[in-house]
Amino acid sequence: MEKKLRSSLHSSPQEFLSIAITQTLKSSKPSLKTLIHSIKPSSNPTSSLPPPLCDSIASTIQSFQNLLQSNSDNPQTPLATTLRRSSRKPNAATEQKPRPDKKHKLLERLQILTHVLSLCVSHPKKVFDPADLLPGVRALHDNLIVLEADSVLSSAVETLCEEWWKENLVGRESLISQTLPFLLSRTLTLKKKVDVHRVYMLREAFFLLDFEDDSIEDLKLLLNRSVISPLFLKTEDGRKFLSFLFGLSDQLRKELLAMIRSQIPFGRKSMLEAYGDILFRAWKAAPEDSRSEIENGFLQDLVEGCIHASSGSFASYIRRVLGGFINQRTVDGVEKLLYRLAEPVIFRSLQAANSNVRQNALHLLLDVFPLEDPDAPKGDKDTLIDKQFFLLERLLVDDCPEIRTIAVEGSCRVLQLFWEIIPSPIITKMLSKIIGDMSHDVCNEVRLSTLNGIIYLLDNPHSHEVLKVLCPRLGHLIQDNVLTVQVAMADLLLHLKDVPNFQFNKVVDLSLLLSELASDQPPVSQKITKLLVPSYFPSVVPIEEACNRCITLVKRAPLAGAIFCKYAILEGASQTRLMELVKVFLSLVLSPDKLDADLIEGFLVAASYLCDNLTCEPCYKNVLKEFLTAEKVKGLLTAASAEQAQSSLFNIFSTVCPDNVEGLLEEAMSVVTNCSGLPEDVDRQSKVRSAHKLLLSLGGFDDMFEALTTLLLKKIINQKQSFEDDYVVAVGVAWQVRDLLQHEKTRKRIFKSQPLEMLFFSLKMVSEISIVNCGKYEYIDVSPVLAYIALALQMTVDNVGRSRGKSGDSKRKKRNIDSSSLLSETVLDLTIEHMLDCLEKLFGSDDSIQSRNAGSSNLKSTAGKNQNSTNRRRLSLTNAGCPRGSVHSEAQYVLCKVKMLTAVLKFIADTAAMCFAPHNHGLFLKYTSKCIRHIVSSLNHLFHNKIQFHEEDKKNTLVCLKSSFSYASKILNVILAGSDGSSITASKAFILANNLLDLIVSIESCLGSVYASRLVSAARPWLPDVILALGSLSVLQDTDSESEHATVCEQVKLHFPKWPLVVAKTVLSAVNEGEGDVESSQTDKCPAFNKLLAILIILLKKNRSIRDAVGNVFLVCSLVGLERKDFELALALLQFVCSKLFNSDDKDWGDMMLSSLQEIYHKIEQQMKEDRNEDELEKLTHAKELLEPLWNYHLYESRKVDMTDV
Repeated sequence: MEKKLRSSLHSSPQEFLSIAITQTLKSSKPSLKTLIHSIKPSSNPTSSLPPPLCDSIASTIQSFQNLLQSNSDNPQTPLATTLRRSSRKPNAATEQKPRPDKKHKLLERLQILTHVLSLCVSHPKKVFDPADLLPGVRALHDNLIVLEADSVLSSAVETLCEEWWKENLVGRESLISQTLPFLLSRTLTLKKKVDVHRVYMLREAFFLLDFEDDSIEDLKLLLNRSVISPLFLKTEDGRKFLSFLFGLSDQLRKELLAMIRSQIPFGRKSMLEAYGDILFRAWKAAPEDSRSEIENGFLQDLVEGCIHASSGSFASYIRRVLGGFINQRTVDGVEKLLYRLAEPVIFRSLQAANSNVRQNALHLLLDVFPLEDPDAPKGDKDTLIDKQFFLLERLLVDDCPEIRTIAVEGSCRVLQLFWEIIPSPIITKMLSKIIGDMSHDVCNEVRLSTLNGIIYLLDNPHSHEVLKVLCPRLGHLIQDNVLTVQVAMADLLLHLKDVPNFQFNKVVDLSLLLSELASDQPPVSQKITKLLVPSYFPSVVPIEEACNRCITLVKRAPLAGAIFCKYAILEGASQTRLMELVKVFLSLVLSPDKLDADLIEGFLVAASYLCDNLTCEPCYKNVLKEFLTAEKVKGLLTAASAEQAQSSLFNIFSTVCPDNVEGLLEEAMSVVTNCSGLPEDVDRQSKVRSAHKLLLSLGGFDDMFEALTTLLLKKIINQKQSFEDDYVVAVGVAWQVRDLLQHEKTRKRIFKSQPLEMLFFSLKMVSEISIVNCGKYEYIDVSPVLAYIALALQMTVDNVGRSRGKSGDSKRKKRNIDSSSLLSETVLDLTIEHMLDCLEKLFGSDDSIQSRNAGSSNLKSTAGKNQNSTNRRRLSLTNAGCPRGSVHSEAQYVLCKVKMLTAVLKFIADTAAMCFAPHNHGLFLKYTSKCIRHIVSSLNHLFHNKIQFHEEDKKNTLVCLKSSFSYASKILNVILAGSDGSSITASKAFILANNLLDLIVSIESCLGSVYASRLVSAARPWLPDVILALGSLSVLQDTDSESEHATVCEQVKLHFPKWPLVVAKTVLSAVNEGEGDVESSQTDKCPAFNKLLAILIILLKKNRSIRDAVGNVFLVCSLVGLERKDFELALALLQFVCSKLFNSDDKDWGDMMLSSLQEIYHKIEQQMKEDRNEDELEKLTHAKELLEPLWNYHLYESRKVDMTDV
C-alpha cells in the first residue's frame, strides 16, 4: 500500500488521495508523514497536490452537509432487524462487525485529508505555497462547528488553524472566528492547563474581533465564564490572559469588572488573591488615560465597601482583592493610587461612631501603612505619618475590645516592619502604651494580642534593647486567669531565651515561674519545663551535676520540681540520665538525714512521674525492680508520711512491681479500708486510687473487693456503734465502688468477683437510707446512691454485652457463670422499682409502689434466702438509723435534697437514653415531674421564709440545678423521640415541661437573677424539647380535638403553673413602664426569665404548627384566668400572644388557637354582661378590643369562627 501511495503521489495526486482515504488515520499516519515530508522543493507534488487536496476537502464537507440536511428533513429511521434468539449468540465464524454508516465514512475521510493538509503546512522545508493550501484550511475552519461532533477531527482542525496563526501565514485573519470560541469552549470543558496556555498564545487574535457586534455575544459569555474558572485563576497564563481581556473593549471591561465584583462575597482566598493580581496586571498594562474605569469605577468602590462592609469577613474578602495593589506598592504609580483611593475616606472612618466602620478602617490602614503621597513635600509626608500614629494610639484605647485587639497587634507589626524609619519618641510612646496599659486590659483577647505582638516584634533585632527595659512589665501575665494568655506568656519567655543577652528570669521572677509550674496546667507547665531544662537538668554537664541541679530545684519548690520531672522527658531529657535521677531521689528519701515532709513528698512525686514514663521500657523497669529491695521498700513506706507522698509511693510500686511484696498488700489494704470522710478529702482520694492500682498490679484486687464488701455489710448490720460512724464508713466504701466502676480493668474484675451480689444489696439498703433521710443529718451523702445506680447500669450493660457475645455456646456458659449473672436479668427493673419507692418515701406519699405499678409484672429477687435475711437486716437498720443528730439549716437541707434528686434524675436519664426500660417511660416522666416539683417547692419555701444560701452553697446548688434541668430535658428528649403519640405520654410530658419552666422562675426568686441567667444559658440547648413537650397535648388535638383540648384545660386547672403568672407580670410591667409607672415596673422585672422567654419566642416563630400548639397553652391559661375572675392575668396573656408570639398584622392563627379564641371571646362577652366594677369592666373591654380585629377577620373573611356560643 505504501508503494502505491509513493508512486501515485508523483504521478497522480488525485489517485494518491483516493488511496489515502481508504485507510484509517491510525494506520496511515507514519507512512503519510514519511511521504509528505520527503517531497523536495522542486518536485511536482508541491504544486499539483494542494488543488486536488483542497477540492477533496471541499467536496467531502459538502457531502457531509448534504447528508446532515437529508437527515434533518427525514428524521425517521428504519427499525432495526431483530435477530432470532438462536442467532443472537456470538459466533466467531458468522459474526460480522457492524458496517460503518455514510456519515462515519465521510468523517474518517476528512480526518485523513485534514492530516495530509497538516503535514503539508508543517513541512520542514516549507515546500508548499500557503496560498495554495489556504482554501482547504478555510473550508475546514468555516465548518468547524459542523465537524464538532467528531472530537478527533475538530481537534485536528483547531490545531491546524492554531499552527497557521502562529506561523503568521497568509490569510490567518480568516481562521480565527471559529477557532477562538472552539478552543476557549474546550478549555472550559476539559479543564486542562495546556489548553489555557494555547488560549494565551492566541491572545493577539482577539484584537481582530469586533466586540461591539451582536454576533460576538457567545464568545463574550465564554470569556465571562473564564473569569470565574478556577483553571484560569490558578495558572499564570490564565491570569495573564484574563488581565489581557481588559484591554479589548470598554464594554467587555465593564462586564468583567461586574463579574469579579459579584464573586467577591463567595470567593476563596486563592480566588480573591488571583482577582487582585489580574486587576493589577490589567491596570498596569492599560494606558494612563484609560485606567479610570478600574481606578474610579471599581477600586474606589472596593475601598469604600471594605470600610462600610456589614461584616468583618466580607471586609477581609475585599482587602484580599485590594492586596493585589498593596503588595505591588513599589511599582511606579501604585503608591499614588492607594493614597488617592484611601485618603479621602480612611481617616474620617477611623473616627466614626460605628465600631464596625472603625474596625474595618483600621484593618485597611494597617494594610496600606504607611499611607503617603509620593509627590508631596517631606513636611506634608511627616505630618501625614504623625496623623496615622496618632490615630493608632487613639485606637489602642478604643471602647470596642475587638478594635483594641487589632490595634495592638497591628501597631506591633508596623513597628517590626518600619522600626528603622519611625522616630524613637513614637516607638517609646507606643510600646509603653502597649506594654504598660494594654497588658492590664480587662479583655483577655487584648492581653493576648499584646503578647503575640511583642513576640512578632522580637523578630526585628533593633527592638531588643528597648524591649529589655519594657518586657519585665509583662511578668504578671504568667499568672493571668486565662489559660491562653499564660500560654502566650510562656511562648514569649521561650522566644526571649533565644535572644542574646536577654535573661528571661528578669522578665518573670523564678518564684512566679515555679508557682505556675506547680499548678500543673499542661500547656503552660510543659513550656516552663522547656524553659528550665537547660538550667536544671542540662544534657551538656556530667550526670552528677545535672542531678544536683534538679535536687536544688525540688528543694526550692518541691511540687514544682516534681512537675518539672513530669515533663522533662517530653522536652528531650535522656532516659538514662532520668533513670539515675530516680535512684538519687529515692536514695535521698532513704538517707538517715531527716528531711522535711514536704521535701520527701516532692522527691516521691517526682520519682512517681519519672517511673510512669520510664517503666514503659522493660530494661528500665528491671533496673528499678532490682533497686527496690525489700529493705528499701520498707524504708520508703516508713519515710512517706504525707498523703500525697504515700500515693506517689504506691504509684511507683504499682508500675515497678517489686518482687518482695510483704507489707505492701497490708499497707494498701489498710488505706482502702480506712475510708471515713473520703468523699470530702481530695488528697486521700488520690491515695486510695493509688492503693487500688497497687492491689490490682500485685494480684490483691479480689481480696480488696471482698474486704470492702464485708466492711460495708458489717457497718449495715452493726448496731453497737453510733449510726453516724457506720454510715460514714459505708459512704467511703460506696465512693470507692463508684470510682472502681469508672475504669475498665477494675470494672471487669468487679463483675468476676463472688461478693458482687451482696455488694449490690448492701448498696441498695444504704441508698434507701440516704434518699429517705437526705437533708435531715449533716453526714448524709449522695455517694451510696451514685455507686448503687452506677453498679446497676454497668451490670445491665455487661449483661447485654455477654448476651450478644455468647452465641449459644452452652458449654462455655456452664463454665463461666459469675455472680453477676444471678442478678443481671432483673437488676435494672429491681433498681428502678426500689429508687421510685425511695422517692415516694421521701415525698411522703401514702401510695404504695404496688398501686403505682399494678399493671406491671411482679419482680422477684433471685437472691433467695440471702434476700430475705437482707430485708430483715434492712428493716432493723432503718429503725436504728434514725437517731437524733444535728439538724441542717433549712438552706443546707434543700441543697442536700437537690443533690440527691439530681442523682436520681441522672439514673432515670441514663436508663432512658440506653433504652433499657422502655416500658417504664411513663413512670420516668411521672417521677421526674415529681422530683422537679419537689425542688420547686423547696426553693419556694426558702423564698417565702426569707432564708438565704451561703454563697458557696448557692454555687453548689446552681451546679446541681443545672444538671437536674439537663437530665429532665434529656428524659423528655428520649421519651418524646420514641413515643407513639399516646395521650398519657403527652400529658406527663406537658406536666414536666411546666414544672421545668416553674423551676427557672423559682430559681430566680430564690437565688437571684444572676444565678438564674446562668441556668438559662445552660438550659438553652434543651429548650426545643421543652417547647415540644409543652405543646404535646395541643398537637394531639388533630386526632381528638375536644378531648385533647379538654385535657389541656384539666391539667392547667388541676395545677396552674407559676410561669404564666410571671409572663403576665412581665407584660404588665412593660405596660406600666410605658405609662410612666417606673417604680411598679421595676418590682415586677424578672430579667433571667425574660431572657428565656425571648429565646422561646424566637424558637416558636420558626415553626408555625408548634407555635400554634404552645400559643394554645397561653390561651388556655388566659381562659382559666377568666373563669377564676382574674381578668388582669387573662388580659396580660392575651397581650403577650397578640404582640409577642404574633405580629400585630399577623392574623394567621392555627385551628387550635382559633378554637380557644372562640371560647375566650364568648367568655369575655358573658363576663361583661354580669355586674362588674369599673376596673374589671375596663380590663374586659380592653381584652375584647384586643381580640376584635382578629375575631372579625376570622368571622367574616376566613370564616374559621362563628357566633355560636360555646
